[in-house]
Amino acid sequence: MTATLAPRPAVFDDESLRLFEDTLRRFFDTHAPPEALERWREDGVIPRQLWKDAAEAGLLGLTIPEEFGGAGLDFRFEAALIEEQYHRGLDAFGAPLHNAIVAPYIVSFGTEEQKARWLPRMVTGELISAIAMTEPGAGSDLRGISTRARRDGDHYVINGQKTYITNGQTANLIAVVVKTGEGTGSDAISLVFVETDDCPGFMRGRNLDKIGLEAADTSELFFEDVRVPADNLLGESEGAGLHQLMAKLPQERLMIAIQGIAATERALTETIAFARQRKAFGKTILDFQNTQFKLAECKTEATIARVFVDHCIERHLKGELDAATASMAKYWVTDTQCRIIDECLQLHGGAGYMLEYPIARMYRDARVQRIYGGANEIMKLLIARTL
Repeated sequence: MTATLAPRPAVFDDESLRLFEDTLRRFFDTHAPPEALERWREDGVIPRQLWKDAAEAGLLGLTIPEEFGGAGLDFRFEAALIEEQYHRGLDAFGAPLHNAIVAPYIVSFGTEEQKARWLPRMVTGELISAIAMTEPGAGSDLRGISTRARRDGDHYVINGQKTYITNGQTANLIAVVVKTGEGTGSDAISLVFVETDDCPGFMRGRNLDKIGLEAADTSELFFEDVRVPADNLLGESEGAGLHQLMAKLPQERLMIAIQGIAATERALTETIAFARQRKAFGKTILDFQNTQFKLAECKTEATIARVFVDHCIERHLKGELDAATASMAKYWVTDTQCRIIDECLQLHGGAGYMLEYPIARMYRDARVQRIYGGANEIMKLLIARTL
């Protein structure tokens, strides 16, 4: 069991949260044992059965209001789900994206009809969601997208291509970032939802071959004259997409920081255990002063990261987490994550380069953290604007 590195603030001292954490541990012990994780890496996708099992266990729709079938919980429970996944190496399961990235767009900006149509089916796992922002020619700069939704009577006709889409092979409810206006102004972008089951013109491309996160189905998506009801436009008017995205990106970036600290804690736990049992020159590796100093530095930095992340969660629960602070958490924690995991791999010696050791997989999986959710260079730009 991976322990956190610092005492948690009082806001986490909650019996219902502790019971939920116990539920998560039992669920993943039963449904996602290490041998299953290895099989899913080889398959390149998390099976739909895990999504069904998660729905039956009440793990989907944690913060969706109870009136739509969700648990009506707060963000602490989403954070607990993320941490449990990353503490055990289940980084590839896209439930946090489904729960805490896509669902909040519908909860906050959807019409009552949209909420009633989509949210209950997201809770049951009938609908698995994704959000399609990135294109081959547009990443962090969403104003540069070319995918377009043209109004045609009571429908939108969507044409374009998306790439690097998490849950791309599995999702059947996709929030597509599209242009509905001309130019690059903030009023040119909208979010249109596409239900992909029996959807002519929608095609899934390759399940992309990545450096890490092999079990995550990260895909290309193609839209060729895809017709969807005009009621699938998120909200009630065109041109609100950029505002909607900007309102929810701080939570997404906080989630990435939570992923980062949980993975870092796992790396330290694995490395300390390795250093205690591996011997060289008649002593354990942990007996060497260099090892002690390196791990002391790593533990200190990781503890600072944990305290900062918990502080951000507290602010977010109060509705006070601003975009700049979320950007600080995303960039600094993920940079720290990659640096500490690199140090931990080095302390493993040659074993650290072997994929049979968890630290090798963590090294590969960590690298994308500095890229998705907005590259860390973009995070610094956002912070700089507040100077």
